[in-house]
Amino acid sequence: MSVAGDITEITFNHPVEGAFTVFCKSNESGTLEPGGYRSNDDDNSSTGNGGFIDQMNWRRASFESPPIDWDMTGEDVQFKLVALAESSLRSDITITSISGKIWGGKGKPVGDVAGDTNTGLVTLKLAFENKLKSLS
Repeated sequence: MSVAGDITEITFNHPVEGAFTVFCKSNESGTLEPGGYRSNDDDNSSTGNGGFIDQMNWRRASFESPPIDWDMTGEDVQFKLVALAESSLRSDITITSISGKIWGGKGKPVGDVAGDTNTGLVTLKLAFENKLKSLS
């Protein structure tokens, strides 16, 4: 049996901006890249005598989150995420799944932190130093 499902929350602990938690929209997918070395997928990575050229490169750990809940009447999550993106300091971040699985690492938001004023959702991609760690 395989268990998968919602990402329930993402927590941030930043040395200047402090700690806060964001909540993901239910029944939406996220993409988790744990980071580490990967072999390049190139059909031409071979020698003239048929040998295999194993070109290995580091892949940055990242998480493309399901949309984040954005309550515009309360604490403005979008502006907090932008502040983290602007900072040169990294946050301690944990990502929690409905299954109880938790991943963590030191990272920050990258790319657009765009809010949809109609749906009340914010897009979020996180990049991490080194590999993501399994915390549970």
